[in-house]
Amino acid sequence: MKIKLWLTLMTILIVFSMVMTSCSPAATPEPAAEQPSAEQPMEEPAAETPMEEAMEPKVVTFAWTQEPDSLHPFYTNMWFSATLQQLYLCWAWEYDDQNIAYPNLVEEIPSVENGGISDDGLTITLTLRDDIVWSDGTPLTSADFKFTYDMLMDDANSVNSKYPYDALTSVEAPDERTVVMNFPEPFAAWEANFWRGILPKHILQPVYDAEGSMMGADWNMNPTVGCGPYVLDEWESGSYMRFTKNENYWKGIAKIDDVFLQFVPDDAAQTAALLAGDADLGTFIPASDVPTFQDAGLTVFTVDSGYAEGWFINFREMASPAIRDVEVRQAIAMALDRQAISDDLLLGLTHPIETLWDPIAGGAYVSPDIVPWEYNPEAAKTKLENAGYVDSDGDGIREDLDGNPLVLVHGTTIREIRQDIQAVAQQQLREIGIDLAIESQDSDIFFGGYADGAPPAIGEQDIMEWSDSTYFPDPDTDYWLCDQLPSEENPYGYNYYGCDEALDALFQAQLVETDPAARQAIFHEITKYMHDNVLWYGIYSDPDLWVVNSNLTGVKFSGVTPFYNIWEWDFAN
Repeated sequence: MKIKLWLTLMTILIVFSMVMTSCSPAATPEPAAEQPSAEQPMEEPAAETPMEEAMEPKVVTFAWTQEPDSLHPFYTNMWFSATLQQLYLCWAWEYDDQNIAYPNLVEEIPSVENGGISDDGLTITLTLRDDIVWSDGTPLTSADFKFTYDMLMDDANSVNSKYPYDALTSVEAPDERTVVMNFPEPFAAWEANFWRGILPKHILQPVYDAEGSMMGADWNMNPTVGCGPYVLDEWESGSYMRFTKNENYWKGIAKIDDVFLQFVPDDAAQTAALLAGDADLGTFIPASDVPTFQDAGLTVFTVDSGYAEGWFINFREMASPAIRDVEVRQAIAMALDRQAISDDLLLGLTHPIETLWDPIAGGAYVSPDIVPWEYNPEAAKTKLENAGYVDSDGDGIREDLDGNPLVLVHGTTIREIRQDIQAVAQQQLREIGIDLAIESQDSDIFFGGYADGAPPAIGEQDIMEWSDSTYFPDPDTDYWLCDQLPSEENPYGYNYYGCDEALDALFQAQLVETDPAARQAIFHEITKYMHDNVLWYGIYSDPDLWVVNSNLTGVKFSGVTPFYNIWEWDFAN
């Protein structure tokens, strides 16, 4: 095809030349050129240079096991959606491969020393760079920051959560490069919580003005205008997404032309794609596959992201009375052999943990007084018997004082390792007289919200398993705040666990404590309380595992903003 095209072009050029010659006026005769002598041989005509073939675009292919539910940063809680933000959006500050914050849209990260934070901690001022633009060339200014805040706080937009922006009294934009954040009281976790994705006012304001909400904006699922190194080009639901490089990216044009996300149904399909060379990158891989990838010459990155696999306990009113009994929860904590899970199912590549805060800051926020839960099924049986749970009918399952069998519902996603853990837990809990009914859903169903009828959100499951973190690298989380309980009036709340007023008070106290040592001491109280009452039960530490084609260069990962330097990635050849 390329040869035929070349011949066609040459023919057109020759005909065009002949026509132009016939239409030109007669040329003035020129003196005859000097003929070469025998001693001066005629030079060979220069060889024709073939037409250069257009370079094939550089495309990096991701194997992605969960299709995003939204690309609007405030309409998703899905990790597989949020992780992509560094492709097409930008944060005020991002984090490097050591999980250290560095200025991105701002000239410097505010501090008391540089004058960005007032002495009383109630005012934080951002000074924006003067060279940042959206992908359509429109300058990104303080007006976009204020618009982001206004849209988050407007009830008409029904964002997933207003936290932490509801801790502000106002956001001001006195000029194009200045953003002023005003607080009624200090907010210790501000750096890890604010400005994780800025909205383009010039795109979304017209939608809001016309419809009274940005919820129906095409941009939410089709953000073709962004401020990252790439912009969305195409999304074929159920199949793939393609991002193309942003020619107006203010840091410099990306070296790789396209980022192609191929949606794969499960871990096995992802592993097969990576081993076959059909994908250049994958994540959330089974730890048991790590040796296989390494033997195949692929690079495996282990990235500290604060994540931990654990059991979230539902102690709301609709949960089983048994799971709301601390004695039952403590018996469960002693009945599961977590070390065997790590050794047998995860090849010893990880380890059991006690709190959600174990992977953060070297465990500095974890109470030193915590005594780890040890595998001791006999002690678990004794605890249940002392609490009045006995097997009166001899079927192997205990009943409570009212004769109700001790049946608990455990829910998780269809991820293979989680279903394996379910099977182990079901067997081990049955040994102490607890019937663990297990169920699993696709991630888009399991991680849906209250309005979607997702089983965790509406309280249909007593124990829920997934991997999660705090607002890493900060220890703050709003998961157990009482005002985050979901309801008809608050469908976007994501406290699926329950309101414990003592715990809520501790979480509120740490937020306004700006002295690091005093804040750490509060978290020691939080972790001890949650551990001893088994409000969250750790299964294993879960750092991010990324598998990468060894031919990719410049690859680095952050546990907070994973693709922070993707615009610098390239292929070796």
